[in-house]
Amino acid sequence: MSSMNLNTNHGHGKLGMKAVKSEQHIGRLTVLRASNNECSPIDDSGFCSTSSMSPAPICRQFWRAGDYEDRLISKPACQNRTGYLHIHPKFLHSNATSHKWAFGAVAELLDNSIDEIQNGATFVVVDKTSNPRDGTTALLIQDNGGGMNPEAMRRCISFGFSDKHSKTAIGQYGNGFKTSSMRLGADVVVFSRSMVDRKSTQSVGLLSYTFLTQTGQDRIVVPMVDYEFDSHTSTWNSLHDEQHLNKNLSILLEWSPFMTEAELLNQFDDIGSHGTKIIVYNLWQNDDGKLELDFESDPEDIRICWDTREKAKFSSKMKASEQHLANRFKHSLRAYLSILYLQYPGNFCIVLRGQIVEYHNIGSDLKFPQFIRYKPQNVEESVITTIGFLKEAPAVNVHGFNVYHKNRLILPFWHVVTFSDSRGRGVVGLLEANFVKPTHNKQDFEKTPVFQKLETRLKEMTQEYWDYHCGLIGYQAKKIPRTMAHQVVPNPKSNCGPGIYQPVVLTRDSSSAFGVRASSAAGVKKDASGISLPSFHKSTEEAALKRKRHEQVVETGRANRMGGTRVRSVDNAHSGDVQQRAIYPARAFQVDEEAAKIIQDNRNLCARFKEYEGIDKELNLKITKLKAEIEEARREYARMLLESKVLEKVKRGKGNREQGHV
Repeated sequence: MSSMNLNTNHGHGKLGMKAVKSEQHIGRLTVLRASNNECSPIDDSGFCSTSSMSPAPICRQFWRAGDYEDRLISKPACQNRTGYLHIHPKFLHSNATSHKWAFGAVAELLDNSIDEIQNGATFVVVDKTSNPRDGTTALLIQDNGGGMNPEAMRRCISFGFSDKHSKTAIGQYGNGFKTSSMRLGADVVVFSRSMVDRKSTQSVGLLSYTFLTQTGQDRIVVPMVDYEFDSHTSTWNSLHDEQHLNKNLSILLEWSPFMTEAELLNQFDDIGSHGTKIIVYNLWQNDDGKLELDFESDPEDIRICWDTREKAKFSSKMKASEQHLANRFKHSLRAYLSILYLQYPGNFCIVLRGQIVEYHNIGSDLKFPQFIRYKPQNVEESVITTIGFLKEAPAVNVHGFNVYHKNRLILPFWHVVTFSDSRGRGVVGLLEANFVKPTHNKQDFEKTPVFQKLETRLKEMTQEYWDYHCGLIGYQAKKIPRTMAHQVVPNPKSNCGPGIYQPVVLTRDSSSAFGVRASSAAGVKKDASGISLPSFHKSTEEAALKRKRHEQVVETGRANRMGGTRVRSVDNAHSGDVQQRAIYPARAFQVDEEAAKIIQDNRNLCARFKEYEGIDKELNLKITKLKAEIEEARREYARMLLESKVLEKVKRGKGNREQGHV
């Protein structure tokens, strides 16, 4: 291939065609093999030639795209090549069917960007872009993480490889990129630039279901090109020899959205010194011939098309439930992304269609919350479960637990109970369960005995909470049998002191979303800090609700994380053991003046906290914008400096020529 001069802001100069012997294998076409679940480069002669029969066209509906008749028969020439079992292109489609929901596939691509926070990522962009080849809509996902070098790119595209050994990393199986990208569209092109050991590289890879099926390949072939930056010449030089570069590049230019090498390499212009850009194109359509991902209904969102005739059937009450976040996330990517992660650093943001996604804490939507410690068997650490009524309850028909794993939402509003007579209506919970293992599509958990026990316990929590607190939202409180009403047996192994925090339990008369327990006429107690706290009235007819021994009261720090509510510490009169008392809503107690003052102080503090939290978000956003402006100014300065040097050199040459003429 002849040399090309690429005029870009990142110094794509004359491409070096000289092979780098130590890395000759990098330039070869990558073939995925099933024998060792890794990619292997092979020579041209290793490919099986196919018959001249024209391939069947790809159906644009995802669930039918794998039904094409594979009539391409490989010639016997390939039988004598090797004993490897190669992965057939059909596997790309069948592997992607694990994602029943398109947004689940988008989330899995975003997980890779979230994992890059440890490498300095501060944003990930999800947006609509256009395929320059035919003008069709494509999906763009781009971050400014550490990027991938050529070897890491191959590992990303290979099957069953994962180099994420961090305990906090979301990805585990090394299968997410293939399943998620192929679920969203038939083809995906990846651009990545990285800096490792002062060595700057950039790579382009193509995973194309269209290419594989239309050319009749009997194995998955992934064309890739890699470049290394030469600081001496300020140019990007190919790591391939000319033959292999031409082979890979020709496939990329024929089957990717970009028709020239210059267009292909220009995609690195907005990546910067490190980062990754993913473009999914030939997006799948629904049965009506429309794109499954709807970019038109809302310019600031990506939605999933659903039957508008079903919307018309909703009554006003049903519409209130459908418009709640618990149902909106199913059709709105912005709503889903707002709850996808339990928390992330303040300097990181998700930008959807040009607008930052506002983080939403489900715990802040709850009124009358309780915090319950749950300790699974054979697990050292316990988890904190937040449970309460939605603020809109009972007007909305929403319930269920939001279960996270390593900060990532796996089960949103999971229905652990099938209620009758409205039992459980409006009860919502929240917990991070790192002791159970999610399925590889991260939309469910493996049905292990540990998970089944968790499901059983969450069901019990929901029913208990409803039975004792439904009177707070206008329902008739369930009468508790005397056999169930008894005091908690103290845990003899517990060494909990008076610094432990009690779950919040409210009476019917409580007007605060956070509330306190009812106090007795005996006055108030004082904790170690001297703060007045209401003492608790204990009736012989109202004993405490039994809790399992391992469900102890929670520390304030973790309680704040899960539910956003601080609960005051309470002195324990029984050898340092904390006992939980349930106040039944059927019995209303008078809150004394001291308790009312504490409630008001709590409200004021919460209001100030929200105010400061808003200011903090604004400042973080300003910092992010200023950093971006500084980076842009640096680039502009470098460009202008380079131009000035060139002009100065030209002037010197011109002056020398003029002196020569004289």
